[in-house]
Amino acid sequence: MKQKEFIRIASGQGYWGDLPQAPYWQVSKGPTDYLVMDYLAEVTMSILQKQKSRDPKLGYAKDLLLVIEQILPIILEKNIKVITNGGGVNPQACRDAIFEIARKAGVKGLKIGVVYGDDIYGRIDQLLEAGHDLKNMDTGESLRTVRDRLQSANVYFGAFPIADALRQGAQIVLTGRATDTGLTLAPMIHEFGWSERDYDKLAAGIVAGHILECGGQSSGGNFLKDWRNVPDLANIGFPIAEAHPDGTVYITKHDGTGGLVSVDTIKEQLLYEIGDPREYITPEVIADFTSINLEQAGENRVRVFDIKGKPATDSYKVSMAYSDGFYAIGTLTYGWPDALEKAQAADKIMRQRLEDLGYKYDEFHTEFLGYNSCHGPLSPMPSELNEVVLRVAVRGKDREAIDAFGRQLVPLVLTGPPTVTGFGAGRPKPQDVVAYWPALISKELAKPVVEVTALK
Repeated sequence: MKQKEFIRIASGQGYWGDLPQAPYWQVSKGPTDYLVMDYLAEVTMSILQKQKSRDPKLGYAKDLLLVIEQILPIILEKNIKVITNGGGVNPQACRDAIFEIARKAGVKGLKIGVVYGDDIYGRIDQLLEAGHDLKNMDTGESLRTVRDRLQSANVYFGAFPIADALRQGAQIVLTGRATDTGLTLAPMIHEFGWSERDYDKLAAGIVAGHILECGGQSSGGNFLKDWRNVPDLANIGFPIAEAHPDGTVYITKHDGTGGLVSVDTIKEQLLYEIGDPREYITPEVIADFTSINLEQAGENRVRVFDIKGKPATDSYKVSMAYSDGFYAIGTLTYGWPDALEKAQAADKIMRQRLEDLGYKYDEFHTEFLGYNSCHGPLSPMPSELNEVVLRVAVRGKDREAIDAFGRQLVPLVLTGPPTVTGFGAGRPKPQDVVAYWPALISKELAKPVVEVTALK
């Protein structure tokens, strides 16, 4: 088969809860070869694990089904491949649910690839007994200290298993906890035949994936430099990576859509969630972000080129979540005059009452929305504010103390400073704290499984 001159990889979702119209726009408003959608965040995995424990047919991003139902006729007609980590902790169940959608639509022969093996929650005790501690990357603590509170454990797999599913003819590929960047890199590996030693090309694909992973954030959304002049954000065009075999990538969007693709919008996205820019570590390669070159190559078209990469490490990252106590957040709104002074007095009164009752907290945070909630101590003192929202959050191991906070917040309406409005959120209830535990695991101990099934 003759190699394509380039492929178009369109970002459809940057996170679970992103703009629901975006996937449809990406497959209907212009040429697209691949649609990639990211649904997973670290805390999401524990939520999905709980859902699966209650019902073995759950544990995936259910919003994905609504998207597939809407776009299925289009992707089949245009031969657009879909790649998503929306499979969560149960990609097989997600596959079966999509097959059911296809059956109802009269579709036959649909091939869905599933990449799994990332969920190692059930193997934790076995790994610990074998001497693989999975220590916290940030603190060095042993996993044994939180083993009894562990809720989920998932390995970040990369692009090559996804590319294998594409090679086997999958039209939709569902993964568990894959890297955000791997979703975009995989089609390049598949289409261009890149090997595990094509470090610079792999790094280029990783950078493209990093640009696409937050959806509209790289095409004018959340744009700090010149947000006022971003056109038609109501109809923002999500980014598209036009990828070439030599590793050159052009970031663009569909004609006629809103938003903006410029060197500056891309630069802002490139700075998102990176540590050492010289070593952006992924399962496939280590990308050097300091080598990235950007060039405006036309209206809403940016060339990304000359990226350098180094061999991958021998480890995968593991994302784990564990229960770490309780929290509650409550708000009250104070009106003019002296809104800030009243809110500050209310906070002091509530703290005093809780202290007098003997309650203690691991964390007790107060913000005054409209004054210092964004910039904290850097916020200038205002001369006057029309209204201020008192927002208080507490955290601790004692559920009763957290519940007591809610019982003491609401009475401030009639037992504290005046002019509390009707915008309070009511009595806050204790919520479970789900904490994050990052670790590394040898690639020898976690192997991805690729399974491609055709609808009969």
